[in-house]
Amino acid sequence: MNILITNDDGIFSPSIEILTEVLQHFGNVYVCCPDQERSAIGHSITLRNPLKAKPVTMFPKVKAAWCLNGTPSDCVKVAIDVLMEEPPDIVFSGINFGPNVGRDLFYSGTIAGAVEASMFQIPAVAISLNAFHEDDIHFNHTKQLLYEIIETILHNKIPKGVFLNINLPNVSKEECKGVAVTSLDMKVSRYEHVCLNDPHGHVYFWLKDKWVQLTDLDHQSDYQLLKDGFVTISPIEYQFENKRKSERVSRWFHNHPLNRLEHTSNY
Repeated sequence: MNILITNDDGIFSPSIEILTEVLQHFGNVYVCCPDQERSAIGHSITLRNPLKAKPVTMFPKVKAAWCLNGTPSDCVKVAIDVLMEEPPDIVFSGINFGPNVGRDLFYSGTIAGAVEASMFQIPAVAISLNAFHEDDIHFNHTKQLLYEIIETILHNKIPKGVFLNINLPNVSKEECKGVAVTSLDMKVSRYEHVCLNDPHGHVYFWLKDKWVQLTDLDHQSDYQLLKDGFVTISPIEYQFENKRKSERVSRWFHNHPLNRLEHTSNY
């Protein structure tokens, strides 16, 4: 099995080392990550600047590794298009420092890496950890917990057109409350802009993360279950077009005046 790893925290994130050490037990590991942090960059790609993939040797036992001056989406696409001799069997994006829950999916570069793979019809998994600072992470605990989850995933088959969004609690395997497959709670507004005044009287707006202050959450939400110590898994189907809704909108225009015009080529 050929496994591709990417992330949005950059090639030097210690989370890459965790993921490579776990995944090397399951197959041939390849790494392609941004050369610097690209958090909250969403599913953007580089259009107007050339991309350069630089080989790196910082990860022992991997088949190959590169850092790229682009986004997580760039990394996955370039790896599939050019760098790897054949497409990977599965893509893992992460491990992101900080959870990706609810609306976060629309902003996250970690999620974008998994989405890009899914667009190639390649199974993908986005992994995030409920810890924000390297000093707070128990690396051995994370490895053990991650191994248990990945082993189950790789012994099964991710449904076509679906990727898995996984959030790990920052606890040991023994302290983990279990695995909860749950939907995203899109009602929670985790981020909000706050006003700041500089010494010159100008007003600035800064985005504040209210993760710690969030209360009264739905007990079955991805937010609350993760806070309670569960591994949360949300299968995400990345589909833009909905056939039933397309037919409904089409009926709006069934008798539209523009549809009665006789179009000619004489203008």
